[in-house]
Amino acid sequence: MTSVTPDPKRNRKVGLMAGGLALAMLGLGWASVPLYRMFCQVTGFGGTTQRITEEQASAVSVSARTMSVRFDGNVDRGMPWRFGPEQITQTVRLGARTMAVYSAKNTSDKPVVGRASFNVSPDEAGKYFTKIECFCFTEQKLEPGQDIRMPVTYYVDPDILKDPEAKAIQQITLSYTFHEDRATAAK
Repeated sequence: MTSVTPDPKRNRKVGLMAGGLALAMLGLGWASVPLYRMFCQVTGFGGTTQRITEEQASAVSVSARTMSVRFDGNVDRGMPWRFGPEQITQTVRLGARTMAVYSAKNTSDKPVVGRASFNVSPDEAGKYFTKIECFCFTEQKLEPGQDIRMPVTYYVDPDILKDPEAKAIQQITLSYTFHEDRATAAK
């Protein structure tokens, strides 16, 4: 039997390649959430809404066609808030800026910080539902017993009528769920 002498240069090269691959995988894992979020915002995938500024919204033309928008509000299990829309549905003209208002109340005896996640259904409508201003972009801190009103300014893009998969949609549902942010509250 012949013995093989290890080649230090080759071992170092393999070690560097394995380390580089491990670092690349770690970097991809770290970047996957923001990359996925960016993908969803661009494509409307999974009911993710679009977001624009007031200035961009003013350039959108308003259609005579209307759409029903339904609002839903929930809190994560164990979160001591009451949260929901002040109005369940609105009929809006496509392209017209509209405001919906949600209200929240902290029912506990301590400050609670929350952050809202949102979704639009049906999924095909996500890329046409555009938020101009929304409480979901920032965390919300409510003191014990505090009641607040939270507006959402939005419009439904008239281009929904050009999409063969979305043009037959009669109603869009905007749903929010508030989650307690215990890490921020502890600071």
